[in-house]
Amino acid sequence: KPFIKTSSSHKDHFSAAMRNVIFILGVGGLIFVPFFRALTGLPPFMGVILDLAILWVAVEVIIAVHGGEDEKVMEQARVSNIIGHIDMSTILFFLGILLAVDALSVTGSLSALGKWLDETVGNIYIVDSLIGIFSSIIDNVPLVASAMGMYPISDAAAIAADPSMAQYAQDGLFWELLAYCAGTGGSLLIIGSAAGVVVMGLEKLTFVWYLKKFTWLAFLGYAAGIFVYWLEKLIVGA
Repeated sequence: KPFIKTSSSHKDHFSAAMRNVIFILGVGGLIFVPFFRALTGLPPFMGVILDLAILWVAVEVIIAVHGGEDEKVMEQARVSNIIGHIDMSTILFFLGILLAVDALSVTGSLSALGKWLDETVGNIYIVDSLIGIFSSIIDNVPLVASAMGMYPISDAAAIAADPSMAQYAQDGLFWELLAYCAGTGGSLLIIGSAAGVVVMGLEKLTFVWYLKKFTWLAFLGYAAGIFVYWLEKLIVGA
């Protein structure tokens, strides 16, 4: 079965076989990124770039072997052509936020905020819940980066000096709950994620419509998840 169909519609240029190959390589490569980080110790973004390189080569091979004489199909399929359609404004938005977060971390502002939350709130479940609610306004990626600046991961020496710091250790209570809260809390508002903003444009949804129809449902699910996590820790323990 050919990888590329030659028809008058651009949507029909690519066969199911080609779409499946590209999908498996793309998604599989992204799933492999955490393993890449663990095996090599290199930053995760290098794993993503490696996946892009493999995907790029695979597309070029498919085009060379199955592209035929349809120049429009080959040009449309090339990764170099697709990169030109990337929404650079969104990428620069996240880059700007991450740079701002890193600046706040270097100046000690995030550490001071974390200390203030510890002194005024104290309870890990409430702190993580508040951070999750904030993620409905600020995207969860820069928010988690902020939390990492506020609460550095505790090592064995810090835990030995203060046993309460165990909850900030790798895979500790704070970080486990933060992963849930930051990832799920963004659903409280439609603007809480880049995907939500995209859906607003595609489906012509409004902020107020989502607020009335789904925010309360999302909050119930969000709160229920935190309660179940708390109950699990209460019954099973750490």
